[in-house]
Amino acid sequence: MNSTTKLLQPKHQKDLRKGRYSEVNQIYHITTTTKNRAPIFSDFSSARKLISTIRKSDDLNFTKTLAFVIMPDHMHWLIQLDNNATLQRIIRSMKSQSAKVIGMPIWQAGYYDHAIRKDEDIQNIARYMVANPIRAGLVTKVGDYPHWDAIWL
Repeated sequence: MNSTTKLLQPKHQKDLRKGRYSEVNQIYHITTTTKNRAPIFSDFSSARKLISTIRKSDDLNFTKTLAFVIMPDHMHWLIQLDNNATLQRIIRSMKSQSAKVIGMPIWQAGYYDHAIRKDEDIQNIARYMVANPIRAGLVTKVGDYPHWDAIWL
């Protein structure tokens, strides 16, 4: 890695990869942002294309999506890994495929993941995620926001 590449990386990006381990059937909360926090998913069509990409991961039995919300400049995705898929491969594929169908580079490098512990309430995590548009002031009721889903509804 040359010095220019090092300067272009977010300061602690390499720290995001420390201790990252993918485990089949493990549930993860993933958060990733658009490049420069551009509000790409304010565009209805772009948000729907990203949702289709997420669904394709489920259709291919790489993931089981438990919940997601697509915000204008980031997304939250609660998934369970299937079929020996690695977290890194799933995220790389989702970012690559969504950028292709939307027709431009859209993602910031890296992502945040949190492996859900057995004592954590998955439904509470999903509720928190899908309430994001309310906290951001985009809507007053979750049902008014079009870019989310959860298996419990």
